[in-house]
Amino acid sequence: MSASRIPPRSHGARALLARRSLLVERALLPIERFIHSESVSAIILLAASIVALAWANSPWQASYSELWHTKLTFDVAVYSVSKSLHHWINDGLMAVFFFVVGLEMKAELTHGELSNPRQAALPAIAALGGMVVPALIYLWWNPAGAAARGWGIPMATDIAFAVGAMALLGERIPPRLRTMLLALATVDDIGAILVIAIFYTGAISLEALGISLVLLMVLAGMKAIGIRNPLAYAIPSVIFWIAVLESGIHATIAGVVLGLLTPSEAWFDQKSFLESAEHLLSCLRQADSAGDKATASALLGELEQLTYETESPVERRERNFRPWVSYIVLPLFALSNAGVVVSGTHLHEAVSNPVTAGVFSGLVAGKALGVVWFTALAVLTGVSRLPEEVTWRHVIGTGLLAGIGFTVSLFITGLAFEEPQMIANAKLGILAGSLVSGVAGYLVLRGTATGDAGR
Repeated sequence: MSASRIPPRSHGARALLARRSLLVERALLPIERFIHSESVSAIILLAASIVALAWANSPWQASYSELWHTKLTFDVAVYSVSKSLHHWINDGLMAVFFFVVGLEMKAELTHGELSNPRQAALPAIAALGGMVVPALIYLWWNPAGAAARGWGIPMATDIAFAVGAMALLGERIPPRLRTMLLALATVDDIGAILVIAIFYTGAISLEALGISLVLLMVLAGMKAIGIRNPLAYAIPSVIFWIAVLESGIHATIAGVVLGLLTPSEAWFDQKSFLESAEHLLSCLRQADSAGDKATASALLGELEQLTYETESPVERRERNFRPWVSYIVLPLFALSNAGVVVSGTHLHEAVSNPVTAGVFSGLVAGKALGVVWFTALAVLTGVSRLPEEVTWRHVIGTGLLAGIGFTVSLFITGLAFEEPQMIANAKLGILAGSLVSGVAGYLVLRGTATGDAGR
């Protein structure tokens, strides 16, 4: 299995350019492979986290806090909002991340692993276990008080890190295991988004909520009548995001909703494309023979649009947005959220704190136990079965990798707590738990070869 997964559409376009340009062949194609490398994007995310930790514990730690508390104001004639840089990243840029999450969900639910109920059963049940058990373990440590609000923190799986770690293993693991992890993480994302929307929502503004619902109906109506130009959706989508932001529901939910609204069907499948293209090419030959340049140009325009419409909006937007999310949005989020002081005093406080213990044990033990137990329950009851070539050792390794809860766990921490020390304790639990889970999962899967016995 290659660690670089260039979307076929992008690869085909670059391959055509490479046949005409040595520069594209020698420079741009390797850059394309780099951009779409799952392991590289995970390493960059890790590097941003390390920089944040180093900066927050350096002699320049004051500048770290000052930077993210810098106020930025967006002011137009009818609307003004002023937030810190940290909040613009968490409420604004992370909406783009959750938009891509919504696109992934739509693709999985319509054409992917989750489109078939029988295939979806195993990862869905495994993901449910990977959410319920960590939350219960956390609540065992923190049954009441303000700390109990953090029960959602260890429920999340960071798909970028988890898939990146699995990509490092190459062909040591069967391809179906990666598919299972992606499906599990998608269900996990659905669960995390529901938790954020239901349990970590502030006071509701009915006026703003009403405006957001009207805009949602407008966007759905545009989709229903066949409007697919992304520029037509730009302004309504931004206003929808602002309305959700003002409603009290977290603004990132707007990103998910917009992703789920994106059409997942192309106007033309390959069969209808070939039929239409053959007719257009025949007409183009006739126009070319007759020297009719105007007709030939018009036919080329039809062919161009015909080719464009063979890719669904979900595929196109995910393909276009993913590199921006992987290399700008998530590293900036890590840089602004992972900086926590780890001095001796803070470490002593964190190690003996039930919030840290609940997050750490929820991620390391809760995720693995939940995924393995619920997978076993699904298999033993006959609801589903393990995919071809996937063994129980693979399931254990996948459960451990699911304990990498970095991005969404940090995100939920900011929603669950307001007290700085509680936030710091939770972050240390996330960082330590994600590191231990990632290393343990990698080592378990590394010792597993495709076709191992022991199901």
